[in-house]
Amino acid sequence: MSAVVDRYFAAFNAADVAGMLDCLTDDVAHHVNEGKVRVGKELFERFCMHMRGTYREELTDMVIFQTGDRAAAEYIVNGTYLKTDDGLPEAKGQTYCLPAGSFFDLRDGRISRVTTYYNLADWIGQVS
Repeated sequence: MSAVVDRYFAAFNAADVAGMLDCLTDDVAHHVNEGKVRVGKELFERFCMHMRGTYREELTDMVIFQTGDRAAAEYIVNGTYLKTDDGLPEAKGQTYCLPAGSFFDLRDGRISRVTTYYNLADWIGQVS
């Protein structure tokens, strides 16, 4: 298993954005579910800060796979919807439990690509 991916997810669960950033290359490509690719740590940090103000999430039931310079993780997102996000249902403190996965490219001991997938329709159904 990849130590950097383990550190990344530990930082995520601790709401430690700086710790997550420390796991990334400067030119990280962040592929978000239902969104545009963001390149670089600055855009990744902005995304994380938005997420931290809008959702409170903890990832559980984590399974991580790695081969060579690629890694993948499957997990459950246990969350609370704190603040209404643009174009999404109104936030009223709803909780959700959502299966998700992430895929990674690794370079020089850091993560150079993060791609995350989940079923948006499932999430909307849970919070509506």
